[in-house]
Amino acid sequence: MKNITRIMTMMLAMLSPAIQAATAATDDTDNKVKFSPVGTLVMDGALFASPQKSDFPDGAAIPDVRLGVMADMGKWCAKIEAGFAYGKVLLKDVWMQYTFSQSDQIRVGLQMQHFGYQNSTAACMKVTMIEPICNTIFNDPHMIGVTWYHNADKFFTTLSAHAEPKASSVVLAADEMIREGYGLRSRVVARPIHKDGVMVQVGMSGAFETPQFNGSSSGKDTHDSFSFSANFPTKVVQRSAISATVSRAMNMWKLTPELMLCYKRIALESQYFFAQVNRRDNLQAFRTYGAYGTLRGILFGKDYSYNMGLAGIATPAKGSLEAVASYNYTCLSDAKAAIMGGRVNDLSVGFNYYINKFMIAKLRYSLTHTWDRADVSPMTLNAFQGRLQVIF
Repeated sequence: MKNITRIMTMMLAMLSPAIQAATAATDDTDNKVKFSPVGTLVMDGALFASPQKSDFPDGAAIPDVRLGVMADMGKWCAKIEAGFAYGKVLLKDVWMQYTFSQSDQIRVGLQMQHFGYQNSTAACMKVTMIEPICNTIFNDPHMIGVTWYHNADKFFTTLSAHAEPKASSVVLAADEMIREGYGLRSRVVARPIHKDGVMVQVGMSGAFETPQFNGSSSGKDTHDSFSFSANFPTKVVQRSAISATVSRAMNMWKLTPELMLCYKRIALESQYFFAQVNRRDNLQAFRTYGAYGTLRGILFGKDYSYNMGLAGIATPAKGSLEAVASYNYTCLSDAKAAIMGGRVNDLSVGFNYYINKFMIAKLRYSLTHTWDRADVSPMTLNAFQGRLQVIF
């Protein structure tokens, strides 16, 4: 309860200037509300070649459908968005935001929390079509929390406090709510050069989290573990690639340095991830890591441009054809901690065609190999995939 109280106190302290400013506002524009719809439709098709072909049947899927609304109220704005995927309906974005100045905003609610370069955009907007496996492993989905954004010319910073990911998707009993996990994280980016066609950006993100919900067959939850997992890089088949659960956990620390370089129509994006889970009862801490590097280039179209609000490369212009090559390595095996969650190599190449500001067509080939996972044989997957997506 002390931890929950601290978080609530910090949230109220961060929000109090926004509440006071909103109360004192006299600008007529704050009394006008503008509504605009937002939505996403993603359609995938895939052909697979694998020694374990029975686990990867060819097929098609609609892995993501979202619909929501944005409300603009002067210095205030809000968003509500729900998504339908694999037979389930879940809330995606449900937040309110207040703008203090041209460079500072605070946002409260269910949202993506920045942790590195990849987690500033939605999963469907990844240039690699499927987000790097290491980002799935070391990052989190939408979480309830409060985030401060500082968007200056040469620097971009976020600072957030949040509840554990399952707080928005699992109905917890009263005693489980008391033990609900929480976290703190921050992303700091230096961008000395960010003009169209020439960009240099380096950054560092850090995070601290307490143990999370871990429902057991007995019905009792001890809130003392962390789970790491990722599927093979396709949305057509849901098949686990690597997975590890760390029990008797006290807390987790993780970090990710990032690098982005761009010259005209060629760009490099890269991150390294490291996480350490400290454990109780003198158990060995669990350490895990991963990294990816993505090289992308515009074959037809204008030079890359920059998105200040997301601290990354903006979506290429209408009519652009982009080639992408990426490599990802992730390790969830730590022999010293006696946890063998597996290792994965993933190499992919693809093409993205930006039909217009709302539609993107994508093609991707990937070769994925997993090994070193307890009681699971090595697996190899060749995947040929296509995607058509609409975002507005």
